[in-house]
Amino acid sequence: MMRTVAAVAVAVLLAAAVAAEASSLKVGYYDKSCRGVENVVKWHVARAIKANRKSGAALVRLIFHDCFVRGCDASVLLDPTPENPNTEKTAPINIGLAAFDLLDDIKSAVEDRCPGVVSCADILIFAARDAASLLSNGHVHFDALAGRLDGVHSHAAEAQQDLPDSTFTIAELIQNFKRKNFTIEELVILSGAHAVGVGHCSSLRARLTAPADQILPAYRGLLAGKCAKGPDPIVPNNIRDEDAGAVAAAVPGFLPKLRKVKDFLDNSYYHNNLARIVTFNSDWQLLTEKEARGHVHEYADNGTLWDEDFSDSLVKLSKLPMPHGSKGEIRKMCRFVNH
Repeated sequence: MMRTVAAVAVAVLLAAAVAAEASSLKVGYYDKSCRGVENVVKWHVARAIKANRKSGAALVRLIFHDCFVRGCDASVLLDPTPENPNTEKTAPINIGLAAFDLLDDIKSAVEDRCPGVVSCADILIFAARDAASLLSNGHVHFDALAGRLDGVHSHAAEAQQDLPDSTFTIAELIQNFKRKNFTIEELVILSGAHAVGVGHCSSLRARLTAPADQILPAYRGLLAGKCAKGPDPIVPNNIRDEDAGAVAAAVPGFLPKLRKVKDFLDNSYYHNNLARIVTFNSDWQLLTEKEARGHVHEYADNGTLWDEDFSDSLVKLSKLPMPHGSKGEIRKMCRFVNH
C-alpha cells in the first residue's frame, strides 16, 4: 500500500513539474532571438536523411533516450570526460545511439548564426521532429515547443535506471512508463517508433530461443543467422527493411512486403507485431496485456490515427522537465558542458 501511495505521489509531482516546464516553453521561442533557426535545423536533417535514412531513425530514437532520463536536457549528448567517464552515452542500454556528428554540425551552424542563444536540447527536439516528419512523408508532424536549457549532469546509471529495457515484461514496461506519467496507450504508441532503425543482437538474444507462439519460427531463423555473423551484429528493427536475400532464404512469403524505401515511419510495426515478426521481447510483450493488445490492433487498422497520436506523444515527451532545482546553460558545444 505504501508503495502505491509513493508511486501516486511521484506521478503527481512529475505532472506538476511537466506543467511548470511546459508553461515556460513555447512555439516560436527563437523568432526574435534567432530567427530562422528551425529552418537551419531542418536543412541539415533533410540533407542527412537524403544521404542515409538511418540518420533520421537515430534522431527519433535520441529524443526518447534523452527525454526519459533527466528530462529533455541534451544530457545524452555529453561525451565522457576524465571528470565524468560514465555519461549516459556509455550506458549499455544506450548501445548504438547515433547522429551525434549530425547534431554537432547543426549546433555549429546555429552558433555561427546566433552565438550562445539556442540550446542543444532544443536543437535535438527540432531535429527529431523534422526527422519524424521526413521519414513519414509529412504524416507525423507537430509544432515544436522550445525554451529549454542544457543540463550539466549525465550519468550512465540513471540511463540504466530510467530507460525501458528490451527484455522487460509488460508489467515492467507499464510501470516504467507510468513513472514518467505515460499511459499504456502511450507506451504502445511510442513503441511504434520501432518501425525504423536497427537493433543490436545483444538486445534480442532472448528472441532467438523464444517459442513459436511468440515469434514466427522462420523469422527467428533469420535473426539467428544474422546474429551468428559476428560478436554483436545489427539487424533492422523492421523486417520490411531486411535485405532481399535473407528474406528469400528464411521467409520467402514476405518478399512482396519489402519496402523500396527503407526506414519509412508508419504503422507497419503493429502489423509486424501481430504477425509475430518483431525483434525485441518488449515488442512482443505488448500482445500479452488486454489494453495494450487492443491498441496494437487499433493502430494496425488505422495508420492515420497512429500518425496523429505519435505526433501528440512526441510533444508530451518533449515536455519532460529536468529534475526540480536543476541548473542549466546554453552549451557552446553539445558534447561538453561549458567551463
